[in-house]
Amino acid sequence: QVQLVEGGGGLVQPGGSLRLSCVASGFTFSKYGMSWYRQTPGKERELVATITNIGTSTTYLDSVKGRFTISRDNAKNTVYLQMNSLKPEDTAVYYCNVKITSWSGVIDYWGQGTQVTVSS
Repeated sequence: QVQLVEGGGGLVQPGGSLRLSCVASGFTFSKYGMSWYRQTPGKERELVATITNIGTSTTYLDSVKGRFTISRDNAKNTVYLQMNSLKPEDTAVYYCNVKITSWSGVIDYWGQGTQVTVSS
């Protein structure tokens, strides 16, 4: 079964940094692009960053460009989100995501989420 386990969240002051990790299992990690999403109460989950299966291309939400970096280590089945210069508006639950195709289309798999709180 597909499993995504996030970690690395926590409480950090504005301007600080956190490094999130997502350890994947249950599928061939190196064959799939990975994404990070985030969600705050009352707001739709938003795509933060994506990375292709071998890490050759990345995309970012405009508001995090230049501050966040998504990366992956396929040997460790892990995708990371390095978050620098954190702002209070970055506060959210961050979720790891993989989209896997099936006969019926694309299935989204999600981790349990890790809370990131940016506050002074």
